Amino acid sequence: MKWSIVLSGLACVVLAAIAGFGIWVAMLPPAVVATPAPVPAEETAAIVEALRPPKRERPLIAVIGINDATETTDYLMPTGILRRADVADVVLVATEAGPVELYPALTVMPDMSVAQFDATHPEGADYVIVPAMSRDDDPAIMAWLAAQAGKGSTVIGVCAGAKVVAATGLLENRRGTTHWFFLDALRRENPTMTYVPDRRIVADGNVVTTTGISASIPMALTLVEAIAGRPRAEAVAAEIGFESWNAAHDSDAFSLTRPFATTVMANLTAFWQREEHSLALEPQFNAVSLAIAADAWSRTYRSRALTVAPSADAVTDRDGIRILPDRVSSTNAPTATLAPGSTTPAAALKGTLEEISSRYGPATAYVVAMQLEYPWPMP
Repeated sequence: MKWSIVLSGLACVVLAAIAGFGIWVAMLPPAVVATPAPVPAEETAAIVEALRPPKRERPLIAVIGINDATETTDYLMPTGILRRADVADVVLVATEAGPVELYPALTVMPDMSVAQFDATHPEGADYVIVPAMSRDDDPAIMAWLAAQAGKGSTVIGVCAGAKVVAATGLLENRRGTTHWFFLDALRRENPTMTYVPDRRIVADGNVVTTTGISASIPMALTLVEAIAGRPRAEAVAAEIGFESWNAAHDSDAFSLTRPFATTVMANLTAFWQREEHSLALEPQFNAVSLAIAADAWSRTYRSRALTVAPSADAVTDRDGIRILPDRVSSTNAPTATLAPGSTTPAAALKGTLEEISSRYGPATAYVVAMQLEYPWPMP
């Protein structure tokens, strides 16, 4: 067979693929400005009531993850905010002892494994926070979640952690939500679940679910309010830079849009323009701000975030979260470009998106914000 014939055939295939992609993109909806409607006061009060401590006066909160792939902000943001509030004992738990590889960035040392947690707290946690994970049906997670629910724990599925909660059977015949990208799959795989649109937080008995990644902020503040009252939640919100934390959301503003798809494809194909952004791990840094910055920079399809420290030892943040550096600063690491511990989480979120917009364009900042399910101006 002549190579000219082969190449002609390949060209036809490529052209057909491009044409097919173009048709698919043209069928996608345009971007929509988020305009959430207010949540009735009685509904907000009901969510707070559902999150009241089920067991202890000072609750025990377990944030669970799998060691090989747990979502960065889902795992660290609730932990940092709740520890800062100092209204509960908050423990980072993993299926096994050893580091937890977070995605799309960071590596953290958990406080204990599920076996150690069970040995230390046989009565179970008051709350279990479930982040998104690479596997919805990890056997160890499913067994442990079922056991915790059986001991009276309130189970909170953050972002696509709702799919993990559902895989355990805890969303059967309940109301729920999840990250917009995984919503269709969650509804298809759980036909008895009733989807609730336009709410960042949905509580049904002792099972709570949220929308995408950034929803862990209002969820954590609502939990602080349920445990310690509105004034304490307001104080914590002011400290981290957020003015409100209600469940209002505009679900129609978050979907696979034309600007999202075309920007992702453009950034993916520009493979020669990949960059690394290093984040300095300084003593007493803020892990919540770090998680936001690392997560955002690693979702541009143009860059990834790496942490840098003077040694390979874990660096402990102001709330006891231990991050393992990706690189030691003396081994040809790139110059640190951001020290997110020096700013509030709210400023880190806004500032990182603005810096991404300045560096890669408004469309890329929009893509990152969409992944975080965070309202942001359209490109």
